[in-house]
Amino acid sequence: MSNKISRPLYEQISSQVRAQIMSGELKAGEALPSIRSLAKSLQISVLTVQKAYDLLQEDGFIETTAGKGCYVSAQNQDFYLEEQQKKIEAHFNEAIEIARTSGIPLDKLLNLLRLLYEED
Repeated sequence: MSNKISRPLYEQISSQVRAQIMSGELKAGEALPSIRSLAKSLQISVLTVQKAYDLLQEDGFIETTAGKGCYVSAQNQDFYLEEQQKKIEAHFNEAIEIARTSGIPLDKLLNLLRLLYEED
């Protein structure tokens, strides 16, 4: 978490929790810290954590049970991967169209993709 990064704190929290879920560090059914305790430990507003958790819930990563807290959703990983693949396909379609209209052959496009993918 950093105030120096241009992304809002709630987005930073949301993406870190999302990454932990995707990596398997947080398992389905596992409880997340309460909004109050996370806000206190990060020394930020409860509203900021609430907004992060709301985003995670909207995206299907967590489920909230009234009076019990927030838990990692069981169906999040497949859903998330499917959504990411759709985004990638849209970008690939755009890149393919540019390559075709510019006369760039498929092998050069694939080499470019490979180079970009393997970069740090």
